[in-house]
Amino acid sequence: MTSLAGPDRSLIATLLRTPCKKAPPVCTLQQIRNSSLFRLSAIGRISLLAPLLVMTAACRPQEPTVTLGVYSGRHYNTDKQLYKQFTDQTGIGINLLEAKDKVLLQRLEAEGSNSPADVLVLADAARLVKASEMGLYQPSSSSQLNAEVPANLRAPDGQWYALTRRARVPIVNPEVVDPATITSYDDLANPALKGKLCLRNRKSPYNQSLVADQIIQRGEEATAKWIRGMTSNVSQEFFSSDTPQIQAVGTGVCGVALVNTYYVGRMLGGQKGEANKALAEKVKVIFPDPTHINISGAGVTAASKHPKEALKLIEFLASPAAGKGYAGANYEYPVKGLGDNAVLETFGPFTPDGVSVEQLGAKNKQAQKLMEANGWK
Repeated sequence: MTSLAGPDRSLIATLLRTPCKKAPPVCTLQQIRNSSLFRLSAIGRISLLAPLLVMTAACRPQEPTVTLGVYSGRHYNTDKQLYKQFTDQTGIGINLLEAKDKVLLQRLEAEGSNSPADVLVLADAARLVKASEMGLYQPSSSSQLNAEVPANLRAPDGQWYALTRRARVPIVNPEVVDPATITSYDDLANPALKGKLCLRNRKSPYNQSLVADQIIQRGEEATAKWIRGMTSNVSQEFFSSDTPQIQAVGTGVCGVALVNTYYVGRMLGGQKGEANKALAEKVKVIFPDPTHINISGAGVTAASKHPKEALKLIEFLASPAAGKGYAGANYEYPVKGLGDNAVLETFGPFTPDGVSVEQLGAKNKQAQKLMEANGWK
């Protein structure tokens, strides 16, 4: 029998130690020594071992050629799954930092050109526009994004693009308020709703963007009158979040409130527990015609060392296939269409009002002043 030479022994020992998900059954060194493979000539052994060496190399995990720093104001596990999918498809790694939008803006500004962030993801029109004004984004050009993201949902110079849409609409408890009496945002100022309307406080960027939307559509004077009408209908303390509002409407403490639809969707989907699911089942979502739309979006940072790869990630997240997961998994709407989330389908269709995100951000300060001056606490 041909004995196992030093180089062969070292080679086989290496193969035995190399992990592979689809590796053949492991043999002991003695079994390999006794096999017919090692009764061959040295050249024969090398010929047969060559495929094993190739297989072993293929099994080794590939190190990312580039790793992108992603700063995100979103904080959903479903987002992480999509980032992993992107890495699996492209080989580009993701180093994710999640924090509140305000914290991310401050951090990026402080880091300056030394920031490790390549992509900045933010929620709400005003935050995206503010990041642009602070010089935190850089202009980008992508025919794919221009085709997939409507013009009113992206920056004119490509500094940021919408990834999801968020509708802020009335919800009602049909046992307290007749849904047929709420067909527009204007109806929330009807004196018939006195003591039945609940509102989130004016610090909410979503409320600020809604007011900015109304200023654009109806003018400052009419919007101020609308705000006064609504606030006079409020008897409860102003809420700090949407979820407690939905709970209050579900229990009948409030008859109607203004919320982002994905908060209702999460509760109906069971993410907040069975008790909250039962409360959400008692409310009805109403889409005014047209409906105010806000977004979450992303752009390539001014400090990015990998702008080409960063834009590739944004293209991936905005694509129809990935967009369904990025939006639908959090009960948001994709940038086009209504998606295929079963819970959202129960809300029915809506017609977006077409106001640009850029306009919403530009009117934010004016909206805040108007809210404060007219009783929105």
